[in-house]
Amino acid sequence: MNLLVLYLLLLKATATSFSGLASLPAVHADFVLKHRILTEAQLNTAVAAGRSGPGPAGIYVVNVGYLAAGVPGAVAGWLALVTPAFLMLPMLGYFARYATDRRVRGAIRAILLSSAGLLLSSTIPLGAAALTNPRTVAIAIASFALLVFTRIETLWVVLGAAVLGLLSAAIV
Repeated sequence: MNLLVLYLLLLKATATSFSGLASLPAVHADFVLKHRILTEAQLNTAVAAGRSGPGPAGIYVVNVGYLAAGVPGAVAGWLALVTPAFLMLPMLGYFARYATDRRVRGAIRAILLSSAGLLLSSTIPLGAAALTNPRTVAIAIASFALLVFTRIETLWVVLGAAVLGLLSAAIV
């Protein structure tokens, strides 16, 4: 894949989202649906690998670049990830004087709600692809119930779900 095209596709995703996984709908649309560079499973792998380590939630973009074009693709993904931040610094100084305006605050709220909707629209197909195994569905339901109805720390629920998922994969 052409590295410039890869960079521009990933830059479009990261520059038009606010943080973390909010860029996922654009990445999914471009890399899985439109250009068929990655499969659903590869995108799931990129997101899972990006979320499993420390750092920003949007680091999965580097993994997408790697899966699309190897190490040069990972560099393009990293550049696409950091470019918006470097562009925002001078813009923040310019727009800071308008932050108290009621219309600007309303527009920011609308943009945040839109990005939440985009995130949800990409999560549903990814979640549907991941939840095809009845054991995985049971683990997800149990994890949800534990998080909502008990005071167990999220870390322990996630670790327990991971162990159960590994055990269920080993049984198959």
